[in-house]
Amino acid sequence: MQTSNAASGAGMRIRKVGVVGAGVMGSGIAALAASAGIPVVLLDVAGPEGQRGAPAAAGLDKARKARPAAFMDPEGASLVQTGNIDDDLARLGECDLIIEAIVELPAPKQALYARLEPLLKPTAIVASNTSGIPMRILTEGRSERFRRHFLGMHFFNPVRYMHLLELIPTGETAPEVLGAARRFSERVFGKGIVLAKDAPGFVANRLGVAGMVRTMTLMEEFGLSIDEVDFLTGPFLARAKSATFRTADISGLDVLSHVAAGLASTTGEDYTLPSWMQQLVQEGKLGEKTKAGFYRKEGKEIHTLDWRTMQYAPAKKVEDPELLRIGKLPHAARFAAIRELPGTYGDFLRAYLLTISHYALTVTPEVAFDVASVDRAMEWGYAWEIGPFKQMDLLGADFLRAGFAERGLAVPAMLDDASRGFYPDDATPTVLAIGGGYDAVTEIAGGITIASLARAGRTLQTWDEAALHDLGDGVALFEFRSKMNTLGEGVVRALHAALDRVEHDGLAGLVIGNDDPRTFSAGANLAPVVQVVQEGKWDVIDESIRGFQGTAMRIRHSPFPIVSAPFGLALGGACEYSMHAARIQAHAELYMGLVEAGVGLLPAGGGTKEILFRFAEDLAPYDEADPFEAVKRAFKLIAMATTSTSAHEARKLGFLRAADRISMNRDTLLVDAKARVVDLAPDWVALPDRTITALGRAGLGNLKAAAWSMKEAGQISAFEERLAGEIAYVLCGGDGPPRTVTEQDILDLEREGFKTLLGTPETQERIAYTLKTGKPLRN
Repeated sequence: MQTSNAASGAGMRIRKVGVVGAGVMGSGIAALAASAGIPVVLLDVAGPEGQRGAPAAAGLDKARKARPAAFMDPEGASLVQTGNIDDDLARLGECDLIIEAIVELPAPKQALYARLEPLLKPTAIVASNTSGIPMRILTEGRSERFRRHFLGMHFFNPVRYMHLLELIPTGETAPEVLGAARRFSERVFGKGIVLAKDAPGFVANRLGVAGMVRTMTLMEEFGLSIDEVDFLTGPFLARAKSATFRTADISGLDVLSHVAAGLASTTGEDYTLPSWMQQLVQEGKLGEKTKAGFYRKEGKEIHTLDWRTMQYAPAKKVEDPELLRIGKLPHAARFAAIRELPGTYGDFLRAYLLTISHYALTVTPEVAFDVASVDRAMEWGYAWEIGPFKQMDLLGADFLRAGFAERGLAVPAMLDDASRGFYPDDATPTVLAIGGGYDAVTEIAGGITIASLARAGRTLQTWDEAALHDLGDGVALFEFRSKMNTLGEGVVRALHAALDRVEHDGLAGLVIGNDDPRTFSAGANLAPVVQVVQEGKWDVIDESIRGFQGTAMRIRHSPFPIVSAPFGLALGGACEYSMHAARIQAHAELYMGLVEAGVGLLPAGGGTKEILFRFAEDLAPYDEADPFEAVKRAFKLIAMATTSTSAHEARKLGFLRAADRISMNRDTLLVDAKARVVDLAPDWVALPDRTITALGRAGLGNLKAAAWSMKEAGQISAFEERLAGEIAYVLCGGDGPPRTVTEQDILDLEREGFKTLLGTPETQERIAYTLKTGKPLRN
């Protein structure tokens, strides 16, 4: 047991993190650690006399102001202490993990380590965030003890949002050090870990930068434009929207040039960038940070560089009908169609896929320990939906062999070894082993996915828009399967059936969640509502709202614990259902809100009621508290359609309670939610009905007066004043004297207010506009 703990690093606790280098990466790493509640020492070079700590303080300030935000909670910045490496280096002696993120040159890094080594506590781990310098070079001259506690930790920018973290152990890195770094990185930093070999560029950048360079060469070969290539190498190929050139602009053309040059010198491979890109770098057109690179913003327009003339012109959309058709196909059918696509676009795509595939097959044994790590590196680090080896399985070995021969490329040994493909369709997930044969696919943190449950035969029941799965230990999982996981009639019916089954079978409890990469749920499906309104079937609408409210209340009053596991978008009805669960186990990246006001409505699935009761109960212990503060807080939250920018902010807003928890790692969310059910189940009892005192006329008058003032000041429209009035009416329990109200009283007011607003032309116009464009309308 002791050996196992040592190997996993379980005994090496990381309580404080040091970061050296307060640039974009260093300050981003510090912000992520602080967001997770870890104290940080952030150092940079010394500034001038009297401002010695200015460079690090400036880096922290940039992180505070960064967009997208580097901090999940702006108050997390208080956990970061800044200083300089001349005066404050000894403070790193307090740290358990020190991450170096300074200039990408071996000599300065080596000099820093020499100064740092005497200050370290015996268990301290030192890591470099280098994007490609081999670890063996960086540790030259250091003691054996230092080398055993050293490894690479290569984050990707922006640090908060990119899931990939490459860990690069050396042959001397102690197993317990690697185990501690991995566990901390998965659980606290929330990263997807790829172990990389100590080779130049590691995994993701070795393949990613090589891909960018080769894409530019192919663009010239086929005479395509930057707009065309970014269309073809973006979502069309199941890649990120930023595709090739937009990704380079975000990273910085100087960074791309520097990394390419470094890889060329250390690998001997051809990373020659075209002369026109080198010209951009010389002219200081480095991408997003200089407002010009491959793209440039002109007012509200995006202009694209013509690489032949070096002039910018308005971006041109690719509107080829066949490409647009193929782009809507499932992955397997899409790649099959690309194999046969005629014309220049087809020729380019096949050449591109063959070139990228050949490079991955050739370089993988040098940079990676297994094939799955290569796919994960590109999926997590470059936002590919499917990694290069998964793509090769879709393309097929025959296509690859013929294509390699046509382009004069030798067939790599890995393709010869893949007699059953790279991922055979086995009962247990297997993958081609480097060197031949097949191994089990290594599990990622958490280890529970919908696919793994289905493969293990643990799907209990399916409906058209939902499914129920067995998570083990008596816990079931209810999964949405509708478009954008919206909560339409089919999902609601399925949820009731799932609740019936959990109760009938005597299961411990239920998790509401899924592993959709896009969204937990976009909320209630409004499309059918529009049609019913047009048909004047108000009895149907009333019944539908009652049903939605009843579902929320059934979740709240369940005789077994229900834990909601939201992530990403959790809007409207999804927020309402989650708030009624026994607990929420949220992913840190949570965009949760009661957004109904954006379409001219108020939350009527129990959301208005729940927020009101929740805020009133927060004030109940304080005799001197003004009850209007609870109503005012709820009014502002609902009327402004406020949405959280993280789970930490969702807690501040009131969507999450003190007892709700946050998972930093998306991969562990389902297993964490399951653990909450198991914890709650033994002594769980159904929650009782609640009452509060509604303020009535006095509170309503105050809120209406505030809305009238905003309208008179031109801040809101006349309709928005009316909308605010309807929200206020529900929150105040009507227009009478103060009275004790039940949850059902407020639910009834919710429902009537919703129907009243739904009958207005302004609300109907807002809903129609949002359904058509996906954007809100102000009217």
